[in-house]
Amino acid sequence: MDLLNKPSFSLMERSLDASALRQKVIANNIANVDTPYFKRSDVQFEDLLQSEMNGASSGVVGKRTDPRHFYIGKRAAEINPQIVTDHDSAVNNNLNNVDIDYEMSLMAKNQLRYNVLVQQINAEFGKLRTVLGGK
Repeated sequence: MDLLNKPSFSLMERSLDASALRQKVIANNIANVDTPYFKRSDVQFEDLLQSEMNGASSGVVGKRTDPRHFYIGKRAAEINPQIVTDHDSAVNNNLNNVDIDYEMSLMAKNQLRYNVLVQQINAEFGKLRTVLGGK
C-alpha cells in the first residue's frame, strides 16, 4: 500500500508549488517597482482549483488503485498554477502598475499560506509515524 499516494498529499504538494511560484512572482514585481512600463504579474491557482472542484462534484469518479485501471467517470485533471499579467492598469506616471504596499501584503499573505500548508503536511506525516509505531 502506498501511504503517500493520496489525493490530499497531491493537492498539498501542488499548493506548495503554487505558493513557491507566487513568492517568485511577487519578488519579481517588487524588484521592478521602479521599472518604466513594467506590468505586474500574479499567480492563479486557488480559483482554478475551486472551479475544478465545483465541476468535478457533479459526477461520480472511480478511484484507481493501479495505473493500468480504466478511468471511471470524469478524469481528474491536474490543476497547475498559471502566471497572468495585468496589462490594463497603471499606478505610476511611467505606466508601471506595481503598488509596493499591495505587493508586500500579498507576500505576507502568501507566507502565511505556505506556513499553514507545511504545518498540515507535518501533521499528516506525524499521523503516519504514529500509525507505523514511531514516536
